[in-house]
Amino acid sequence: MSSFISLYFFIFLPVVVLFNFVIPRKFRYIWLFVTSICFYGSIDLGSTIVLALVILLTYGAALLLEKSDEGKRKLVLTGSLIVTIGTLVVFKYLGFIVGTFKGLTGGDASDSAIKLLAVTGISFYMLKAIGYLIDVYREDIQAERNLVKYALFVSFFPQILSGPIERAGKMLPQFTYPLTVDYDRLRDGLFQMLWGYFLKMVIADRLSIYVAGVYSNPAGAVGFTAFMATIFYTFEIYCDFAGYSHIAIGMARILGIDVMKNFESPYLSGSIAEFWRRWHISLSTWFRDYLYIPLGGNRKGTVRKYLNVLIVFAVSGLWHGAAWTFVFWGFLHGVYQVIGYLLRPVRDFLVDTFKVERRAFSHRLIKIVVTFLLVNYAWVFFRASSMVQAFAVIKNSLVFTPWQIMDQSLYSYGLTRLDFLVAILGIMLVILVDIANYYGIIVREKIMSQGIWVRYLIGLVGVLIILILGIWGPGYDAGSFIYQQF
Repeated sequence: MSSFISLYFFIFLPVVVLFNFVIPRKFRYIWLFVTSICFYGSIDLGSTIVLALVILLTYGAALLLEKSDEGKRKLVLTGSLIVTIGTLVVFKYLGFIVGTFKGLTGGDASDSAIKLLAVTGISFYMLKAIGYLIDVYREDIQAERNLVKYALFVSFFPQILSGPIERAGKMLPQFTYPLTVDYDRLRDGLFQMLWGYFLKMVIADRLSIYVAGVYSNPAGAVGFTAFMATIFYTFEIYCDFAGYSHIAIGMARILGIDVMKNFESPYLSGSIAEFWRRWHISLSTWFRDYLYIPLGGNRKGTVRKYLNVLIVFAVSGLWHGAAWTFVFWGFLHGVYQVIGYLLRPVRDFLVDTFKVERRAFSHRLIKIVVTFLLVNYAWVFFRASSMVQAFAVIKNSLVFTPWQIMDQSLYSYGLTRLDFLVAILGIMLVILVDIANYYGIIVREKIMSQGIWVRYLIGLVGVLIILILGIWGPGYDAGSFIYQQF
């Protein structure tokens, strides 16, 4: 049961939902905890042991925080954070640290000889646990006495692999008083899951074939073929991660739990700052509340504000992966924002001088296109296996070769003409749905408001499209969700 797209999971989930219906509400958290541990344990037993240790450590630390007097609270928090973050560093970053040190001292950076257990989802559930400790320390919430409820908060199976990274103050009360799952809630959750599977299996996994073909030989892809690889990866990672989030949110909904929205039409953003208010919302708000604001936020002067932004985004990049490409990707987004702040007076001057209407469609469109291109080329560093490969892809993508649109070059990287057409149509559909969402029109809710035959027809067509056009079966392996590796 390695992910939400395995055959075993499609057997597992209906059983969980069925028993969740019949078990009395006050005992459902026990059932959800048991199923969450079974789900996670089926992925890797060693990872489950690490998860249990983290749960016990942070559960005990939170209780100790409440019992300690003011003089000892900070010491307890500091000690527990050191141990918790130290665990994350050991299992995720030790090889990277040793390799970097060897590289700086003239050794072979590629041979760190440290191969520890790869703990699935550790970056996500660690942030939930750390946020919980800080919330208890700040007295925003009380420490949870019920160990099973707290363990469920950390291990809740729809979220444990790739989020959304919820707060204890929102989740723990729901485990105590789960919502009643009626027909409308069940139907809405299933439709959201269906959209998530479409994004993942029809679009993201199809785009990944072309992207992998180009990135495996970046020197051979020059011009429009390389540029399309950058565009395709930008939508691949969006459809992959947003697809996971939709599945997780819809799944939680049919279990009686509400989980926060994680994406809000991010590629329609008019600035990098707006992009991060719309992309991976649970992570960006976590870093805002637990790192940016404690660092001083924008309260300690302009220079300190810029420094805090750079630190937060560099740490965010490192959180995503133990490689300098991820650090550079995060730092680059921080640089984008600092430059945006610095250029604001210039932009305001030009707008006033040339009487530009800020709310005009053309002005908004230009901002969206510029922001999209900045984000698009930053993703190259996220996808590349090295800085050298990233710069090679970017350099090749800037070569002007418009004739490749008409010849067969685009079909030399794993996708047939039909697959390429499906990918393009899928991207167009995602854009249309995001535009509707941007203007407050939730397509899923519009479908829900239609007659029963229309709803069932749309649902049936959606299932058939996933079965027919989804990337699975002979010749393909449905890939794991990209963010699952983080």
